[in-house]
Amino acid sequence: MDDSEIRSRIDALVEEEHRLRDGGEHTADQRTRLRQIEEERDQLWDLVRQRDAKRQYDEDPDTAEVRPRSEVEGYLQ
Repeated sequence: MDDSEIRSRIDALVEEEHRLRDGGEHTADQRTRLRQIEEERDQLWDLVRQRDAKRQYDEDPDTAEVRPRSEVEGYLQ
C-alpha cells in the first residue's frame, strides 16, 4: 500500500465513523464496528508514521508493516 492508498483508507474509515456516530443510539453491532474502525485507523496512522520515519532515515518506506492491533492500541499517548 502506498501513502495515497493508506490516507484514502483512513479518510474512508473517518467518513464511516462519522456516519455511525451521527446515528444517535448505537446497537451492539454498531459499537463493535466503531471500535474496529478506531483500531484500524490507529494501525494505519502508525503505518504512515513508520513510513515517514523510514524516509527520514533514507530507508525504504515500503518495508514498513502494519503492526498488530494489540501493539498499536497499547501505545501511550
